[in-house]
Amino acid sequence: MGELKSIRVFLAVAAQQSFAGAARQLGMTPASVTRTIAALEAQLGVQLLVRTTRQVSLTSAGAVYAERVTPLAKGLAEAADETREAQGIVSGRLRISAPLSLGVKVLPAVLSQFGALYPQIHVDVSLSDRFVDIVEEDYDLAIRISGPPNDKSTIWRKICRVPRLLVASQEYLRARGTPQQPEDLDGHDCLGHRNDSGNEVWQLFNGKRQHSHKAEGSLSANNGDLLAALVLHHRGIASLPRFIIEADLAAGRMAAVLPDWSTAEIWLTLYYPPYEQLPLRVATFSDFFETHVNKICPL
Repeated sequence: MGELKSIRVFLAVAAQQSFAGAARQLGMTPASVTRTIAALEAQLGVQLLVRTTRQVSLTSAGAVYAERVTPLAKGLAEAADETREAQGIVSGRLRISAPLSLGVKVLPAVLSQFGALYPQIHVDVSLSDRFVDIVEEDYDLAIRISGPPNDKSTIWRKICRVPRLLVASQEYLRARGTPQQPEDLDGHDCLGHRNDSGNEVWQLFNGKRQHSHKAEGSLSANNGDLLAALVLHHRGIASLPRFIIEADLAAGRMAAVLPDWSTAEIWLTLYYPPYEQLPLRVATFSDFFETHVNKICPL
């Protein structure tokens, strides 16, 4: 095995803190990963990793080596990608951050079709409902459902509007009453979507009328699927994207609350680091994603 390949295996083990984890990531067997690291250590004449029953960690020499070879490996990978892209070949690793609910409900179909068309691209998806720092955490792009961005250093691309509804279970509304006006929400358990900035505030609109309500119930969460499940357990009212609750609405398990009032617009967007020009693999996925999702908009 070449030295560059050995370095990539070493960096994968260091990142995963596991031979097995690195093997899964690289499509190798744990035994071959172990042999590769042993050969690299023998070649260098130093121990790079400390193995314990629970994890693998860097030695002091390993930490120095990792610091020096990481930019080298990254630079060579980028050079290879740029060379292929110059010839119109779409390949390389594509690291994507996406919200959990959208990732589970929408991305499987997108990624399956994309992978069939572009088998030379390795797509690495991380699902999280927090707003990741795509520059600091080294993502090629992030899929988000939000209002306009606050981070002026990123590039963003609107895909489509994401409709939301206030919903509750039929049983909850029978027990607690159905709000007729936004002011009636004060007497209800409102399940807020919590993020780093605090509890959710519902901005409601009906023509020229506006109303602001802070969602302060007995429960809050940072994930739409969990909030939907709490609604189905009759715990309160929540504001949720239609693509999460469509089946429950159709089956009558949920009912719209204040249907004449709309919520502030949020959008499905793609966010990028401040590229001068989108890498070909990023641009290709972005176009494919927009085409696929627009077929099922509004979400």
